[in-house]
Amino acid sequence: MSPRPLHHDPFDALGDPHRRAIVELLGSGGRSVREIADTLPISRPAVSRHLRLLKEAGLVSDRPEGTRRIYELDSEGVAAVQAYLERVWGDVAARFRLAAENTTPRERAG
Repeated sequence: MSPRPLHHDPFDALGDPHRRAIVELLGSGGRSVREIADTLPISRPAVSRHLRLLKEAGLVSDRPEGTRRIYELDSEGVAAVQAYLERVWGDVAARFRLAAENTTPRERAG
């Protein structure tokens, strides 16, 4: 299965603090636009615009539930971002962890 084409770069979408806050909120489960707007200092129309951009970037999906839509993290899009970060930073993080674990506090202060 080939990945679906994205209309926006996920990292561009995550560049906005409100969109990052929305992603963090959705990390604990699906929410409606109203539920998201009630926790942020922005209007429901602004939340809807941010959700549209996150959806176009492949980070969020939505589903109907009665008369409203429930937004949740798109596991495929989030996994793609995570895989990219691990590919880019994985070796660096592992080397840093190894160095930190093998350095005494006195050597670190030194």
